[in-house]
Amino acid sequence: MNAPLNHDRLKPTLLIVEDDEGLQRQLRWAYDDYEVIVASDRSAAVDLVRSAEPAVVTLDLGLPPDPDGVTEGFAALESILALKPETKVIVASGHGARESALRAIASGAYDFYRKPVDIDQLGLIVRRAFQLHEIERENRRLEEAVGEDRTVLGTMITAAPEMAKVARTIERVADADVSVMLLGASGTGKELLARGLHQASRRRGGGFVAINCAAIPENLLEAELFGYEKGAFTGAIKTIEGKIELAQGGTLFLDEVGDIPLPLQVKLLRFLQERVIERIGGRSPIAVDTRIVCATHQNLEAMIAAGTFREDLYDRLAEIVVRIPTLAERPGDPALLAKHFLGRFAREMNPQVKGFAPGALAAIEKWHWPGNIRELENRLKRAVIMADGKLVSADDLDLAAPAGDCLPVNLKAAREAADRRAIRKAIAQTDGNISAAAKLLGISRPTLYDLLKQYGLQA
Repeated sequence: MNAPLNHDRLKPTLLIVEDDEGLQRQLRWAYDDYEVIVASDRSAAVDLVRSAEPAVVTLDLGLPPDPDGVTEGFAALESILALKPETKVIVASGHGARESALRAIASGAYDFYRKPVDIDQLGLIVRRAFQLHEIERENRRLEEAVGEDRTVLGTMITAAPEMAKVARTIERVADADVSVMLLGASGTGKELLARGLHQASRRRGGGFVAINCAAIPENLLEAELFGYEKGAFTGAIKTIEGKIELAQGGTLFLDEVGDIPLPLQVKLLRFLQERVIERIGGRSPIAVDTRIVCATHQNLEAMIAAGTFREDLYDRLAEIVVRIPTLAERPGDPALLAKHFLGRFAREMNPQVKGFAPGALAAIEKWHWPGNIRELENRLKRAVIMADGKLVSADDLDLAAPAGDCLPVNLKAAREAADRRAIRKAIAQTDGNISAAAKLLGISRPTLYDLLKQYGLQA
C-alpha cells in the first residue's frame, strides 16, 4: 500500500479512503487528472498520508471494523488532520447524513457529500479542494520567503511569517470600529502592536492613551479610567478627566485587562455598551468616542468560569482577538532583534561595542526566551553596559542550551523543517547575505540557492 512521495509528480495526489472495491475502481477511472492512491481502512490511510502527503482526501466514514457506523471514519479524519492539518478532507456517509456533515465540518473536514456518490458533483468538490490547497500553499510559501528584516506596523522589526500574519490581521481590522483584544505572553510586544493598530487606523489623529491595569491600586483604578469631579472625595481639589476621556477620538489601550476588579468591570461594560461615562462624583453622563484595545497574558476564559471576569464584558472587548506568538515561535527574529538592540544600546551607553562574538547569535537563536522580547532587550542592555571589549559573547548574555523538539510527521518532514530553520536563522544572522549565510551553513552558495528554491523560500 506504500506509494512514492508526490513532490516531483506532474499530477497532484488524491487519496481515496473507501473499502468498496467497485466504488474504488469507479473513482479511479473518474479522476484521470490526479495521481490516485487508495486505502481501505484507517491504518492504511494514515500510512499513505505519511508517505505520499496527498493534498486532498475523500473519506468514507463507514470504514471497517465499523462499516455501518461512523466511529472509525471520524477516527481516520482526526488522525489525518493531526498529521497534516492543511490536507483537504472530503467526507462521505449515508448514515445520519446531516448530523455527520455538521460533526465532520466542526472536526476540520473541508466538505461533505452524501452517498450514493454523484461523480460529477464530487468531482467539482475535489477540484475546488485542490485549488484551495494550492492557494494556501502559495500563501504559506510567500509568508516563509527569506529576505531581509522588515518593519511592520511602522515600528516592529521582524522577518518571521508568524508576526507578518499578526501584522496583516491588525492592518485589516485597524479601520473597523471594533474592540480588539491582544492575547500573548508577557514581553511579546502587545503595547507596540496596539500603537501600530492606532497608527494604521482613521483614529491616528486622536490620542493614544495606555494604562496598565495591574500597576494601579484597585481603589485608584476607577479614578484613573473615569476621572472625578472637584470635591468628589478628600483631596479632589479640581476636576480631573480620566483616561477614557483623554483618549477621545483616539485609542485607549488597557494592558492586563484581566486585573480589573469585578465592580469596575460593570462600569467599563456600561461605557462599551452606551459610549457614555460618569466621573466619580458626577451626575451628568458624558459622551465619549474612544476605541478600546486591550491585552492580557491571563486565561480570561478560565477566569470567566471561575467567576472573576464577566463574560459579557469579554464579549464586548474581544470582538476581534489577535494571538501573538512568543519570541521562541518566531525563527530568525531573536537574532534580528538582538542586533537592533545592540546597535541602540551601544550608541546610548557603550560606543566601543561593535557587534557579537562568534557563537553569540547562534546562542541567542537557541535560547527559549521565557521572558520574550523584554528579556532579550534586558539581556542585551546588561551585556552592552558590562562588556569589556568590542564584541558581546554568549557568556556576556548568560545563555544556555534549550530542550529538544517533538517528533514530526516523518523523517523527510523532519529534515525539511531542520533545513528551513537553519536557513532562515543563517540568513537572519548575516543580514540577508547569501554568500555569508552559505559559509555559516557549511555549504556552497549554489547549494544554498538550490535549497532556497527547493523549499520555496525565495520571494
